[in-house]
Amino acid sequence: MGWSMDIWNHLRVETFFRPPRPTPRSRFAIARLYSSPRTSLNVYAPDISNVYDKREIVLVHAVRYLLTLRAGAGTMNEFKHHYANLKGVRIHYVTMGQGAPMVLLHGWPQTWFEWRLVMPLLADKYTMIAPDLRGLGDSSRPSSGYDKRTVANDVWELMRNRLGHQQFSVVGHDWGAPIAFRLAADHPGEVTHLVMLDVPVPGDRPAGAGGGIDPQGAPRWHHLFHQVPDLPEALTVGRERIYLEFFFMNGIDQAGAFSDADIAEYVRTYSQPGAMRAGFNLYRALGRDIEDNRATLATGFKLPMPTLGLGGGGSRGRGELVVESLRRVANRASGGAIADCGHFIPEEKPRELAARLREFLG
Repeated sequence: MGWSMDIWNHLRVETFFRPPRPTPRSRFAIARLYSSPRTSLNVYAPDISNVYDKREIVLVHAVRYLLTLRAGAGTMNEFKHHYANLKGVRIHYVTMGQGAPMVLLHGWPQTWFEWRLVMPLLADKYTMIAPDLRGLGDSSRPSSGYDKRTVANDVWELMRNRLGHQQFSVVGHDWGAPIAFRLAADHPGEVTHLVMLDVPVPGDRPAGAGGGIDPQGAPRWHHLFHQVPDLPEALTVGRERIYLEFFFMNGIDQAGAFSDADIAEYVRTYSQPGAMRAGFNLYRALGRDIEDNRATLATGFKLPMPTLGLGGGGSRGRGELVVESLRRVANRASGGAIADCGHFIPEEKPRELAARLREFLG
């Protein structure tokens, strides 16, 4: 088997491990991967639950990458990985496609990887940039700066000053949605379209009238738990998969939306030092986010660009809540609910989402 530098650079693995001679255990893993009927759908992350030697993990990653070359359309070689060294943070981002620029902002507990099914469906018409937000994925983990205005500024620096896009559309899911709102509010002349998925605008109503993430009801339990200093980190260290899998399994209305390999990729990044703390810090900054948004809206400001708000229409989604929020903060708001879909819209209904984005963006 030829081991080209392209494989090593693409996978971003530890290059100081030379490709090992396969051991019986790794040969079994490779045979299992190659024979799996779902290999072509899950080539992006290996199932390494039974692989313990780091050299074998590298080998399994490489085999999955080679299988993507065999799989055809939508394979990993179409995703290009990059780093951008910005002020105080190093951002990892993935690009695909050609055409009008579009930035895709992930939520918690996810990374750029949540867009893997949507990006190939839009690659013929859009240049898509999917960053790992500060502290998450394969980006660096600053100790501060998790208010959404600061995170949005990272995206602005990447899109405008590093990549040179004068105007672009922005799509955000979960925490990516409030970040997308902040980016559009701070740069209304450069953001051409705003799409928010299954999370409304925090602070979209005056104090005393609700306006958090779930203004019409009590906050979800983890929104409060994640804001407690230090305790969430202490209780989840070494148990990242148990904790994160709870959200994946209980946030969907489409059974089978997440494979073991998908979850393993998210756990890979959130198991790294500082990653869980960075994710919890997004919640700890919620009070600041609400204050920032209310201060902006109190001036009478409304978003001038077309906006689209979509929620999951199933029991685990927020339904019409997102578009209702946008109607309060934007001059032009459209949207609704995606039927039979929970919270994780890009992975539960990627084709329907891609079709809605094409229609909205024109």
